[in-house]
Amino acid sequence: MRTCLFAILFALAVPGAAHAQSADLVLCDRVAADPSDPDKPADVKGVPEVAASDVATAVKFCKQAAASSRRAMFALGRAYAANRQTAEAIAAWRKAADKGSSAAMVELGVLYGTGSGGVAKDEAQARKLFEKAAQAGNPRGVSNLAALGSAGGAAPADPAQARTLLGKAAETNAEAQYQLGLMLADGTGGAQDDVAARAQFEKAAAQNHPGALERMGAFAQEGRGGPKDKDAAKAYYERAAALGDEDAKKALERLRCPYAIKDKQGKLVTTLCF
Repeated sequence: MRTCLFAILFALAVPGAAHAQSADLVLCDRVAADPSDPDKPADVKGVPEVAASDVATAVKFCKQAAASSRRAMFALGRAYAANRQTAEAIAAWRKAADKGSSAAMVELGVLYGTGSGGVAKDEAQARKLFEKAAQAGNPRGVSNLAALGSAGGAAPADPAQARTLLGKAAETNAEAQYQLGLMLADGTGGAQDDVAARAQFEKAAAQNHPGALERMGAFAQEGRGGPKDKDAAKAYYERAAALGDEDAKKALERLRCPYAIKDKQGKLVTTLCF
């Protein structure tokens, strides 16, 4: 009764939510949506992992919403996985993938690629799933496909193809924008282009992507692909650090303590901080 009341209150608190989608799906999204799922609406934040305290709620409402929503079916798999119900998670992801969920395809591909979760290792099947997800514009599908090739799969990694696929996915997806920015910055799969890389990082940073915020900090600090701005760099690092990015935390520490004192052997003795 308490949970149902919460669903009603939540729908009332979010104007239009009950009309745009069911209360079951709203609650499923709230506790189990994947931030990187391309099916996720822009106004749904998502959670990196389903919290143990939210598993029961996620299973209940995602299961109810899954009949009419493939992203709820995918989220149901996440909830089962968080509860170590691997068989149930795989079954949910298979159903979601059959309905076209590229996020579910990636999760299944990871299981086949690593031979985990009781699934027999099958790189050919993993490749097929990653390719299908990549063609659907899923950035994790693109990056995992490239990683599978570079790890000695049946076909060599094709950075140029990965860059092309990321370019399509980057039109709407922050993770793809970040990954494309990295390829542009490093000259992977094509010409190196700091200006274009910075533009991609900026787009993803505007959506609070931690890695992109850290990269924008670095580019602003170094003047790569645009103006050099120490204050802007610090602001980007602080936003990324607040989201848990470890590289940003280290960068902030270097800004605070820029001078290192070393002994004759070159070992760090102390740093001078301001």
